[in-house]
Amino acid sequence: MGIFTRGDSSPAGGTDVLDRELEELLNQDQVEDGDHERFSHYVPKDKILESAMTGKPVRALCGKKWTPSRDPEKFPVCPDCKRVYERMRKD
Repeated sequence: MGIFTRGDSSPAGGTDVLDRELEELLNQDQVEDGDHERFSHYVPKDKILESAMTGKPVRALCGKKWTPSRDPEKFPVCPDCKRVYERMRKD
């Protein structure tokens, strides 16, 4: 829970656009305050690992940017991340 990965079996169409949009969001510098402490967010696994090693903030599927520091298993899944993830799976 809290981590999104896209397997090689995903169709190449719709998720490529979302991947590019997510990458653009990740490159933005603003770290946000807010409800990230209340939810477990979906973030690509490689970005979680990079953040753990460098301390660099990550961007969740919902757009929230923060530096992960808590166990995502202890929180409910962010409803916005879940909606984005489910749309990506349908494509």
